[in-house]
Amino acid sequence: MKTSGETIRSSRFRLERESDWLRLQAILDQAERRGVKSLAFEDARDLVTLYRQAVNALSVAREISLDSAIVAYLESLCARAYLVVYAPRASIRGVVSRFFRQGAPLAFRRSGIELVLAFVLMVLGGVAAFALTRTDPTWFYAFVPEGLAAGRGPQASADALRRVIYDSEPGAIEELGAFATYLFSHNTRVAIFSFVLGILACVPSALLMLYNGSVIGALGAIYADKGLGLDLFAWLSIHGVTELSAIAIATAGGFRLGRAVLFPGEKTRKAALADAAHDAVKLAVLAALMLVAAGLLEGFARQLVTAPVWRIAIGWSIGALWFFWLLGAGRQKGFVRSRPVATEATS
Repeated sequence: MKTSGETIRSSRFRLERESDWLRLQAILDQAERRGVKSLAFEDARDLVTLYRQAVNALSVAREISLDSAIVAYLESLCARAYLVVYAPRASIRGVVSRFFRQGAPLAFRRSGIELVLAFVLMVLGGVAAFALTRTDPTWFYAFVPEGLAAGRGPQASADALRRVIYDSEPGAIEELGAFATYLFSHNTRVAIFSFVLGILACVPSALLMLYNGSVIGALGAIYADKGLGLDLFAWLSIHGVTELSAIAIATAGGFRLGRAVLFPGEKTRKAALADAAHDAVKLAVLAALMLVAAGLLEGFARQLVTAPVWRIAIGWSIGALWFFWLLGAGRQKGFVRSRPVATEATS
């Protein structure tokens, strides 16, 4: 139960500062309703000073155990003022612009080790599946699910395999469209799972990259056996350069999360994971954009362009554009190896 002395002390404390608190509250009300830009010069000038005075008053109120109602009021007032003073105020246009100019390229370059690892695992899976299927064609069924094979396999003739690539029969476009949709959905699922499951010590993501590479390797072995290796390479190039790169980027994001869990360093795992998530999320968004681009290439460009040389030229040229953008953008601030928390918080 409060004594009369404590009540008097709380009242005096409040009376001496209440005018400043009410003024700060009025400024905050206007800033929250109409934005900081609507503040008059005097209000904007006094905002930070009043905020600091309120923080000091809160500290004193807690120290000398004043009325809990005063402490609760000051906590609320200081929290509101903190958001108005320090919260980032960026437009959607500004956020999107920063993502393309700095955020995605810097996250890409900061994840070099993870990207190389993802590509290496994909290539290893492809080479192993190619070698095994060339040695024993029945290995094809171990690597390629029935829906993805779409009738292709060791028993398929060269003409049948060629028709899939060049849409040379009536109704082939519809069949290819259905297959392309299945392939796009399959690769999108792989990208999503590779990113999300990376947090589990990177192991599921690594296995998914090996598996995805093995599917391509097994298909390559079947087509190479029928003398259609270059045709398949061109067919895959026009969209695959972008699509497979997107999967590797999503996997690299998963690896960043997994590495933070495995090797948090001097930070707690929670802090290391939160820090790694900044780049990992940017990589996931980048991968999603690239998958959309790959879907457009798969749905339109591959149908319109059938010459292998043009398919290869288009696919790898677009890949080069991704490469130059991600390696070149944001260079004016230097190559950033570690993420500065303060300056990169919103990039």
